[in-house]
Amino acid sequence: MKHDQELQQIAQQIFELQKKRRELFEQSEGEVVENYEFRTADGAPIHLSDLFGDKNDLILVHNMGKECSYCTLWADGFNGLSPHLADRAGFVVGSPNEPEDMKQFAESRHWRFKMVSVDKQFASDMGMYNENDGFWPGVSTFKKLPDGTIKRMNWSFLGPGDPFCSLWHLFDMIPEGDNGWEPKYRY
Repeated sequence: MKHDQELQQIAQQIFELQKKRRELFEQSEGEVVENYEFRTADGAPIHLSDLFGDKNDLILVHNMGKECSYCTLWADGFNGLSPHLADRAGFVVGSPNEPEDMKQFAESRHWRFKMVSVDKQFASDMGMYNENDGFWPGVSTFKKLPDGTIKRMNWSFLGPGDPFCSLWHLFDMIPEGDNGWEPKYRY
């Protein structure tokens, strides 16, 4: 193909930018956060500190709930990754849906990961909610220090083309890309 060399150069640039991003993430000193309270899929209260399990690190995905087909797409993908992620860090998906609705929807999708119902205050404090736009999708990472202090270490928004959903990158490789495609709940 006539663009092979240029594509190879771009791939190398992306690799270098990802490496630089990783280095910046590693340099983060984090910010102390409170030990927020959430509700499990059964409605029981659970604290942020409990979501770590036996790990010192936690990955929390900010999901917009069952009303968002895009968030459902990401969660479907995380479902396959969740055992691998949970081997390294606590892993949980937070949803603004009420526990009963969240549980029902998760079961209908066969999601195997832990979920918690989050409120506007937590989402707002994490930069994933505002009154004008509502909830936003994203991911936050946390570290639990030996004294029990919790720090939010890094965060990123989720959206089409981000590095957290391979589907977009695969679509990029076919003629016309995603061609206006949008995720659906059933195919």
